Amino acid sequence: MPKLNEAVLKRTAGRCRERGIIIPTFAQLADPSRVPDAVKRKLKPVGLWDVDPANLFRITWKNDVKTGLFGGPNYLEIPSALTGVPARVIGLVGKYFPTGAHKVGAAFGCLVPRLVAGEFDPSSQKAVWPSTGNFCRGGAFDCAVLACTAVAILPEDMSKERFEWLKSIGAEVIATPGCESNVKEIYDKCWDIRKNRKDCVIFNQFEEFGNPLWHYHVTGQALLEVFAEVKGGKSRLAGYVSATGSAGTIAAGDRLKRDFPLAKIGAVEALQCPTLLWNGFGGHRVEGIGDKHVPWIHNVRNTDMVLAVDDESVVRLLRLFNEPAGRKALKSQGVPGAFVESLPLLGFSGICNMLAAIKLAKHYELGKDDVVFTVFTDSVELYGSRLKEMRQERGAYTEAQAHGDLERRLRGVGIDHLRELGHHDRKALHNLKYFTWVEQQGKTVEELNALWDPEFWDKTFAQVNEVDRMIAEFNDRTGLLKEAAGAKR
Repeated sequence: MPKLNEAVLKRTAGRCRERGIIIPTFAQLADPSRVPDAVKRKLKPVGLWDVDPANLFRITWKNDVKTGLFGGPNYLEIPSALTGVPARVIGLVGKYFPTGAHKVGAAFGCLVPRLVAGEFDPSSQKAVWPSTGNFCRGGAFDCAVLACTAVAILPEDMSKERFEWLKSIGAEVIATPGCESNVKEIYDKCWDIRKNRKDCVIFNQFEEFGNPLWHYHVTGQALLEVFAEVKGGKSRLAGYVSATGSAGTIAAGDRLKRDFPLAKIGAVEALQCPTLLWNGFGGHRVEGIGDKHVPWIHNVRNTDMVLAVDDESVVRLLRLFNEPAGRKALKSQGVPGAFVESLPLLGFSGICNMLAAIKLAKHYELGKDDVVFTVFTDSVELYGSRLKEMRQERGAYTEAQAHGDLERRLRGVGIDHLRELGHHDRKALHNLKYFTWVEQQGKTVEELNALWDPEFWDKTFAQVNEVDRMIAEFNDRTGLLKEAAGAKR
């Protein structure tokens, strides 16, 4: 863990005290029953997306939108009538995080360890958030709470909603060339900032271990709790799939494997940019997935399969799930109306993850006692402009199209474009990191080799206790938590 910078910590603690900021621990985000009652009293009247310090405690899967407090993990099970497989496909729902996407958790995981160590000074420095969409939104939210400037870097082809929201919250926005898969251009902008802007600190989700640390302890724990809730006497936790993106979310699979070592972990990407599958490249439309490289923080030794999903299936299913004709077609096929109303909980990457979960279930011939988990990162609320664009480009969505998309793009999912990984396949993916991270981004071969050692990851994930201790000490510096508890008495 880093050596504390006392001078910066003093200024930061003073700033947090002035703004009423109490920082939650990772343990509290994983288990909100640990959140102090004084914080819960402040939280209840606060809106889910409000830029309010209390909402830091809502960076959890367990927000109860009815009570304004906490409950069990938010999840959605996709019925077999849609998936076409007997296995149960269940996704954690990201909509109920502040910003409407779970990436605010990854941003918290990258920012807070540096903040409580005095490695970032919000009074004089700007926080730079390299992203393909939702991560920079999460970082901008955290910065707005701290009253410091966020610099959001994201590809220019991302949805209009993302750019509008970032500007509304006061972020400086830098649009880089290309689409979701143009991550190299994002890294190039980061190097330009390092060289020319000394007031900036870069929080790179693709290489910062606070990202998988958060998912291992918070997302992984939520998945285990959902499994405990839904399992029957013969249930098996058979698999977990996640679009790699920054490779933070897939770290929840590392946590699952600790308790269920036979569970299969699948890494998902767009077929139009099959980097893990075929060392391929290209552009695609599944917003939020960054490709053409293997993220530094991806523990590929724990990945059992890579699966590619056609982005045309993703965009068509977004219409099926949200256009009136699509909903009508689903109901005519016997899909319960209440469930149809919940389908807007899946945005582009959520639909991609769902399709990959079905692929994995079909490939392994999973049965009714098998559960495959995934994550529904965000909701359709971030893609309204995409629906409008498709109506303009493709015309009105008809019931005939809806029935065709249901049969071909959902129930007709095949087991093409996937690969099981053996030991040397995993090592090959690990070795691909060299070309991005050693040749381009300044890492060393020794650091790369260390990532292949399982003990490295055990030690990394074990750091959460030290981080939580530092968070508690930081809160003691502000004195806010003790004052809030004393005020009630």
